[in-house]
Formats: sequence, C-alpha cells, structure tokens
Amino acid sequence: MFAVMKTGGKQYKVQAGDTLRVEKLAADAGETIQFNDILMLGGETTVVGAPMVAGAGVQAEVIDQIKGEKLIHFVRRRRKHSSKRTKGHRQKLTLVKITEILASGADKTGVKAAIGAGSVSATAVAAAAPAKKAAPKKEAAPKAAAPAGADDLTKLSGVGPALAKKLIEGGVTTFAQIAAWSEEDVAAFDEKLSFKGRIEREGWIEQAKELAKG
Repeated sequence: MFAVMKTGGKQYKVQAGDTLRVEKLAADAGETIQFNDILMLGGETTVVGAPMVAGAGVQAEVIDQIKGEKLIHFVRRRRKHSSKRTKGHRQKLTLVKITEILASGADKTGVKAAIGAGSVSATAVAAAAPAKKAAPKKEAAPKAAAPAGADDLTKLSGVGPALAKKLIEGGVTTFAQIAAWSEEDVAAFDEKLSFKGRIEREGWIEQAKELAKG
C-alpha cells in the first residue's frame, strides 16, 4: 500500500519503510508524527481525495533535523561595472522514516500532527505557552478622609475636592478656622496651596464667616 501526501508545499509518494527528507517540521528527533494531508491511497483499491482523503494519514518517526546541500546563488548585472553577487544557502530539512499508512481513523489516533516549522502561527505558540498570571491590581491610594465634625469646604468659591484635600491635610477642617485667619495665616496658606492671592480674590474669609453662622 502506498500514499501520496503533501507537506511543505510538495507531494511525496510513500510506503511503509521509506526514508525521506521533507521541509523542516516542528518536531524533535525520536518523535512520532502524522501527516494528515493525504491526496491519494493506492494498493488493491485506489482512493483519490477531493482534494484530501477523509480519515487517512501517514505516520512517521523523526530521525533528525538536517541541512540540505549547499546551493550557490550567483547574480551578475550587465552594464553595472561587472557587478556580481554570490550567496550560499543550505535548506533546513527533517529526515523522517515512514512507519504506517492509515486508510481511515487517522483523526482519532491522537498522534502529533506534522506541522512545518515556518508555518507555526503566533496563535498556536501562544496557546502552547503556559498562561501568565495576571498581575495583581494596584489598590488605589486611600483618599484623605475628613475628620468627624468637619465642614464641607467645597462650599467655598473655587474649592474643589483636590483643594479641600490640601486644606484638610493642612489641618483646616471647619469654616470657623478660615473665618479666624489672620494676614499671616492667609500668606502661609497662599504658599501651601500654590494659589497666591486666591484666598483674597475669592473672599474665603467672608464666605467662611457666613457659612459658619448657619
């Protein structure tokens, strides 16, 4: 019995016991692999695929990863001052020995499929790689909580949550404190809040006096 299989863009007629060189496969020496692209089966009965023979397969043992003969690629350009280039190349190949031809049931054997080393997709590599543990989420820094009995400082003109936080961190938590500020206090907080002159422009002290009353 023989089979015509396809791998690496080429077709090979094989039977059990044959040794052949094919385009490099993603497999190690000693591994058993299975070619699943079978175009035809021959023997007592000939079966032609359309385009592949369903359920058929060819199993083989990987003997070694080798390189082909050195090929010389020579290029000479006319009228380019005798420009020429010589390059050498050795194709990477896999040496395999055919062990068995399966006319059916190849899709249920569980044997590793023969995949070209250059055709392994990034998706397949990612699926084979161990899953990375998700990095633990960083906990948000706790907001500066206003102490019990503190006033809502955001009621002052121009004071938002960020500015209120700075005031609380500076020890100011009530309207009564702001209402009692002296000129020295105003100057000190101008520097701390990096808004020089804003306290007077917005009239925080007057606003604080009114808010403290009621």
